Amino acid sequence: MDISFRLDPEILIGPDTVNRAGVICGRIGVRVLVATEQVLYENKNIERLVGILEDSGIEVIVFDEIPSQATADVAETAAGLARGARCSSIIGFGGLKTQAIARMAAIMAPSRLSIFDLMDGRKNENEFLPYIAIPTTGRDPFIFADYFIAVDPRDRSVKMIKSPQRLCTAALIDGNLSESLSGAFAATTAFDGFCVAVEAYCSSRANFLSDSLLEQAISLYARMIASFSDANQSFDLAGGSTNAGLLMSLGSALSAPGIGTALSYAINGRFPVAKSWSSTVLLPYILEKLVTARPEKIAKVAVLMGEPVEGASVSDSANMAVDFIRRRMGILKVPARLKEFNLSLDRLIPVAEAARNMEFIAFSPWTVSSEDAFDLLKQAF
Repeated sequence: MDISFRLDPEILIGPDTVNRAGVICGRIGVRVLVATEQVLYENKNIERLVGILEDSGIEVIVFDEIPSQATADVAETAAGLARGARCSSIIGFGGLKTQAIARMAAIMAPSRLSIFDLMDGRKNENEFLPYIAIPTTGRDPFIFADYFIAVDPRDRSVKMIKSPQRLCTAALIDGNLSESLSGAFAATTAFDGFCVAVEAYCSSRANFLSDSLLEQAISLYARMIASFSDANQSFDLAGGSTNAGLLMSLGSALSAPGIGTALSYAINGRFPVAKSWSSTVLLPYILEKLVTARPEKIAKVAVLMGEPVEGASVSDSANMAVDFIRRRMGILKVPARLKEFNLSLDRLIPVAEAARNMEFIAFSPWTVSSEDAFDLLKQAF
């Protein structure tokens, strides 16, 4: 198939690239809103960013009222603050929810679109503030895409929001800013990134360019997972996580994530369950579906994992990938069932519906109905 892609932002990746934030903002104007989360005060990362910007002559307004379970109405508050202060740009400094809130605020600030306008599909291609992404997690599958996911405050369902072209001016991927995680939670972030990468790799929208990026991402995530469960495995977790996240984000922007990604966002939007936890639980069941839908590709995933596939059939090789994930999950003692999060199966019905309604599910390698999405949840429950 033909490949058509455009990357709007200037991308800077590497240790201490955050030091370039002042130069980038200075090209746009002299006043910036930093949308962030209070947990970043713990390592003085917010103070560091503010200092870098002020040293470049930028006036900084910090909006740090983004809770872990933030819904899209928080973006309306941030947009009003940016509008009233006549900010020239908005920086998203934080994790997945913070990036979504910052993007929405950048769209709404000059256009006066409401969150419900955006939730219901309206957008203005010509009015927005430049948005600069400084993520503290490398697992955002939408950072380079022309859409993203936000939580509707009316019912906590997740909705896909379309971004205007050229909204994102720059993305600073600085591994030194990554979340400091340990134990099982850190391992689930690798399973989470792996899930997005594999789904995009098997998408009907995949092409040779996305495959090239995602194969490298899958290999890095597999090495990360192995290093968590095997003390003899040496791996640069900080650098590897940053590189894997960049490759996954680029690859998924050129392809499309799948129902596992949509379900994990939908669970996180409705319940206080980390996206990486639910994604980890769903991963083996997603892989089992992909073994049937894309056996050749999952067999290649097993090769990328380093599994001993020589002489094995395509089907047996593909199943080795599922066994790898289940085996590592058992060793790491990460949650294996959704019921471990004190969820009720009946309350997951709207989760399945919201996930199925994501437009990118149209590129799934198998036809996914709301019933299919709920069946996955029942299997994982």
